[in-house]
Order: sequence, then structure tokens, then C-alpha cells
Amino acid sequence: MPADLSYLLDRFGQSVADVRSSVVLSADGLLLARSSDLDQTAADQLAAVAAAVNGLARGAARQHGWGHSRKTIMEMESAYLFITALGPDNSACLAVSAEITADVGQIAFEMAVLSGQAGAFFAPGARAGAAVIT
Repeated sequence: MPADLSYLLDRFGQSVADVRSSVVLSADGLLLARSSDLDQTAADQLAAVAAAVNGLARGAARQHGWGHSRKTIMEMESAYLFITALGPDNSACLAVSAEITADVGQIAFEMAVLSGQAGAFFAPGARAGAAVIT
């Protein structure tokens, strides 16, 4: 799975303008896949930051009754960080860093497309050898 996800992340970075790098992480911050432009240490750090920010957004949404947190966008002096949930139960996240010149709407749209593709990796499937009860 990680090689397939990393391929999707690399393709995403090559096809979407101003994307710097991206990672897929579990809800608790475990790095699951990274774009090839990130080394392991930088990818682990980005995953940890994304997990913390996502946790804050989810907590704030829950505390104030705002519904589920779908996407978090941070704007810094020279970059954006986008975080969105993956999978049917939001058990993973996609985090993307982009140049400050990026088209925020375009990045968000392309992330939604990528989330649909990557989310398939987290969809529950039938276990091999499992009996079907009718």
C-alpha cells in the first residue's frame, strides 16, 4: 500500500501547480506514505504537525458543535498547509504543503480528487477466507 500511495502523492505533486510536498498519515500521526521529495525525517515531522493541527481542528469542531472537521488550511508567511481526512471513517489524513502563490481553491479541489483515489486504500474490504453469511 505505501508504494501505491507514494506514487499517487508524487503524481499529485507533479500535476498540481505550487505543491511542495505531501504525506498520508494515520489519525494519530503515524506516517503511512510520503512524496519522494521528502526524506524520512521531514516526512515524519510533517505527519506529526498535521496530526496535531488536525486534532485541534477536530476538537474545536466537536467542542463548539460545528460538525465534523473536513479540511484545515493554514496560511503562513511563505507557504500553505492543507489537511484533509481520508477513508470512510476518517482514519487517515492527507497533508499537502504548497507555495504561498498557490491557488487555494485549485489545491483544495485537487486534494478532494486525490482523497477519493487514496481513500480507496482505507475502505473496508472482505477478508480472505471469510465466510459469507446469508
